[in-house]
Amino acid sequence: MTTTITYQTEEDRWTAVQARDAAADGHFVYAVRTTGVYCQPSSPARRPKRENVEFFDTANAAEAAGYRSSRRTRGNQSNAATERATLVARACRLIEASEIPPSLDDLAAEVGISSFHFHRLFKAETGLTPKAYSSAYRARKLREELSSSSVSITDAIYGAGFNSNSRFYETADNLLGMRARDYRAGGNGAVIRFAVGQCSLGAILVAQSQRGICAILLGDDPDLLVRDLQDQFPKAEIIGCDNEFEQLIAQVVGFIEVPAIGFHLPLDVQGTAFQERVWQALREIPPGTTASYSDIANRVGSPKAVRAVAQACAANRLAVAIPCHRVVRRDGDISGYRWGVERKRELLRRETNV
Repeated sequence: MTTTITYQTEEDRWTAVQARDAAADGHFVYAVRTTGVYCQPSSPARRPKRENVEFFDTANAAEAAGYRSSRRTRGNQSNAATERATLVARACRLIEASEIPPSLDDLAAEVGISSFHFHRLFKAETGLTPKAYSSAYRARKLREELSSSSVSITDAIYGAGFNSNSRFYETADNLLGMRARDYRAGGNGAVIRFAVGQCSLGAILVAQSQRGICAILLGDDPDLLVRDLQDQFPKAEIIGCDNEFEQLIAQVVGFIEVPAIGFHLPLDVQGTAFQERVWQALREIPPGTTASYSDIANRVGSPKAVRAVAQACAANRLAVAIPCHRVVRRDGDISGYRWGVERKRELLRRETNV
């Protein structure tokens, strides 16, 4: 009988460090308080005293606690990162090639690691769980299929990987925010409510679909904001605000004015799998801090995709709720912002002064 070690307890982890267990690499790192460095379990470095050791699930967590990687760890990081990226890329291709989304256990078995380790590794590399990646990929495929007028809706459903119409219609609202024929018709039949107001940053438009807030737009000209919304869904039924909706826009404005209150409204986020990974990474940046485009590229597992990260930020239609204003250049320069550099600078100032 084979016993599977998950390295979840400190006792298991310390045993792995003592044995320099290479199988434990990737499950956790250990940090040494007296030296301020962290290492992989298999590190050949001199073993520290147990009372000086603490464990972290990831290297990022250790660095967030103030530790730096050991020289040996830095030397092995490049190869390890390449191996992780290759493994996750293989899993992504498996998801994309499958007619039925594979289970977590099936994916883990295909790449040869435990389900627990695979789930954690996949999310760390992509910013999404395997299930969320599968849903985002199918949603993107469905939008691509529906964009071609020569393809029937039924063919588009099967082309996006659904093996039955009934399975698709069970999830249609979550994927598209509306019926497939309404999406193809440019939002025909969809109901989008909106309101335009004023805040200290200028004009603001907030729009809500059946799933949640689908747009928060900032600008100087309220009419241009409304046109922008209409361009997104030219055939949707767009309804002006009522008293109830005015309370919603007041909540958004309140968050812009006082970031410390937090943003807790449901969002209707629609983008490609990569965009959604970037947007999720943006939402994980704590208020009052910033990250570079390179940082975000690394967090989503695509370190060379800095330009694509910038494009995903520019495509964000949910100002402040998805905080692309917290992304700056590597040298700390404010750089561009869809709604104006001065608004970006002011938003950062408010969050820093909280």
